[in-house]
Amino acid sequence: MTARSGTGYRPAVAGHATTDGAGIGIAGATSIGIGGMVGGGIFAVLGVAATDAGGATPAAFLVGGTVAALTAYSYTRLSVAMPSAGGTVAFIDRVFGVGRLTGSVNALLWIGYVVTTALYAAAFGNYAGTFFSGDGAVDPLLLRVLIGVGVALPWLVNLTGAALVARTETFIVGVKVVILVVVVVAGVPSVSASRLAPDTWGGPVEILAAGLLVFVAYEGFELISNASEDVRNGARTLPWAFGLSVGIVIVLYVAIAAVVVGSLSPERIVEASDFALAEAASTSLGTVGFKAVAVSAVLATLSALNATLYGAARLSYTLATEGELPERFETVRWNDPVGLHITAVLGLVAAITLPLESISAMASAIFLLVFAAVNTAAWRVGSDARVQRPIAAAGALTCSLALAILIVDTARSSPTALVTLVVTALILLGIEDRLLSPRRQT
Repeated sequence: MTARSGTGYRPAVAGHATTDGAGIGIAGATSIGIGGMVGGGIFAVLGVAATDAGGATPAAFLVGGTVAALTAYSYTRLSVAMPSAGGTVAFIDRVFGVGRLTGSVNALLWIGYVVTTALYAAAFGNYAGTFFSGDGAVDPLLLRVLIGVGVALPWLVNLTGAALVARTETFIVGVKVVILVVVVVAGVPSVSASRLAPDTWGGPVEILAAGLLVFVAYEGFELISNASEDVRNGARTLPWAFGLSVGIVIVLYVAIAAVVVGSLSPERIVEASDFALAEAASTSLGTVGFKAVAVSAVLATLSALNATLYGAARLSYTLATEGELPERFETVRWNDPVGLHITAVLGLVAAITLPLESISAMASAIFLLVFAAVNTAAWRVGSDARVQRPIAAAGALTCSLALAILIVDTARSSPTALVTLVVTALILLGIEDRLLSPRRQT
């Protein structure tokens, strides 16, 4: 394999991916972004964020959304200029070339998929467990079994073919968004302004850290870039899709956070942190609301797990063919790339061994690092991709500062997550140096 050098970048004609009447329109592309974001993340991290930020939880979600919006701009411009199913990997490789650093970043992106698999599996276990417990507390052994089921079911779907899930994905997205909107609307009368007052807020550092911890709930907008080749009139469709999807989800998340924090006492949020949204729904809709949110969470996390495992399998295979993962990842087992099975196993192990806060911190840190690289790529191509460099620079700087703040806070609150992240990064750099760099030169 011959390594590519230089930027490898050639601007595409705006909207050239699909210019006829076929392809994905604004509504379809926006649905992809919303579906990618409103997955398992909001159900998994809401309680953790509320525990740290208190009454400022809505502001914390606004912080995470601001970082997402800046990065979405870079994704928009790069997706229009370089429509590709490769998405993030294609942007980094084409702009910087395939090498040691880009290989490590792309491999870290795959690790991000592993960690989000763990995050969604943990959320599935916690919400599915509420059906077996009257007070919401789940037996630890049962929780581990349910987490295993949460990984095994999507893994089996990927083995047998995901056609059924693909056909029902839009329906599932619609159901979970409708349920969340109903919970927000019904919960407004139960909101107490005193629980959102400034004297209930955490400190500035805690609010910022909480906002960065929940960033993982926004990262799914990147999926639009993977569909950029299939949209029609990309120059018009992609900006609308990225803007609408991120904007709608920011409003939805801030409203959800306000209802949860405004409806529950701090003590109850701590007790129900693993299923805080369902608990908030019960204050206005009773048992029906609690179960409706639990059902929505189970559907959302299973859907997210299926999409994550599918994407991780294809991503790892692509990276292996580029020489950015070991050659073994090019192997196909049971009609699927071996990366599917490796991702499932590693995600399961992480979900049952690491606390939810550690998993959330790792996932957010990984995606902040990767998104800093994408923003930097957008800044580098500049006017060739019609990028406003100050916005791309702001995105890169924001992601970098956010990553630094998250690392400092994680070192204080969850050193296990930080050690795991650092060790993972060092292992990837070592693999790149010892195994993959020589392979790319052959």
